[in-house]
Amino acid sequence: MTNLQSTGPMRHFLQIKDFTSDELLYVLNRALIIKSKFKRYEPHMPLHDRTLAMVFEKASTRTRVSFEAGMYQMGGSVIHLTTTDSQLGRSEPIEDTARVISRMVDIVMIRTFEQTRIERFAAHSRVPVINGLTNEYHPCQILADILTYMEHRGAIKGKTVAWIGDANNMAYTWIQAAQLLGFKMHVSAPKGYRLEADRIAGVSGDVLEQFDDPTEACRGASLVTTDVWTSMGYEEENEKRKRAFKNWQVNSQVMQAAESDALFMHCLPAHRGEEVTGEVIDGPQSVVWDEAENRLHAQKALMEFLLLGRLPDAQA
Repeated sequence: MTNLQSTGPMRHFLQIKDFTSDELLYVLNRALIIKSKFKRYEPHMPLHDRTLAMVFEKASTRTRVSFEAGMYQMGGSVIHLTTTDSQLGRSEPIEDTARVISRMVDIVMIRTFEQTRIERFAAHSRVPVINGLTNEYHPCQILADILTYMEHRGAIKGKTVAWIGDANNMAYTWIQAAQLLGFKMHVSAPKGYRLEADRIAGVSGDVLEQFDDPTEACRGASLVTTDVWTSMGYEEENEKRKRAFKNWQVNSQVMQAAESDALFMHCLPAHRGEEVTGEVIDGPQSVVWDEAENRLHAQKALMEFLLLGRLPDAQA
């Protein structure tokens, strides 16, 4: 089999805004096509002989399974690294690790802590680097979420997404996506956990509106989404956060404030009885299992795009 080669410059995917709106829509539509092939058991192996290195400084279930399965399904190979079996957990500068790893593989996915860490790696990499999650952003998850919305409701442009809970990496990534794809974000978080002013400077009111009341944030929303109250790395704050977020639970009353056909999403793992009730996450408006599966398909399209560019026969 002859390997296809990308004809464009090397690209990284460290934040949603690393792509243009047109590029995001291309990847999302490619994901729909790739998923359709997957469901028909039609082989799709454009990445034959390509190797993905997955570097985990933060543990994960869904990120590892979706990237690893996706690369194998597209004909490639995978190397899994953690801080215990690589120099990343020792004294080697991350710049040197990037120089070495990127000479041996075709693409790298990193799940780590500070965004600056993955940016330093990418700056010294000879191959595309994907952000599998950092403290600041989670772009692959938002790709999957928007893909899921498209499947169930069509274009997200012009719609309203309600984010209820911690102003974390998911919330900031949703805001970037809204700026690029033309939808609006309603964000509601308790005092002390709200969006940082310097990180949303320049974001217009057409894109972002903040609410003290989570129920009000859901009015007019086509999608309601949330995350755990205590993100990875903040476990020591768990009891404090439970008290702060007790009125920011997505329950049936909150969902009733949204559009009657509004979807519910959660990036998982979920804590039923905390950020969401069982009747919502297991109810008819929830699409969390489609959302979880779509990490696989969105990331396959993403890796294909980063390695091969726009395919001439692709439907966009």
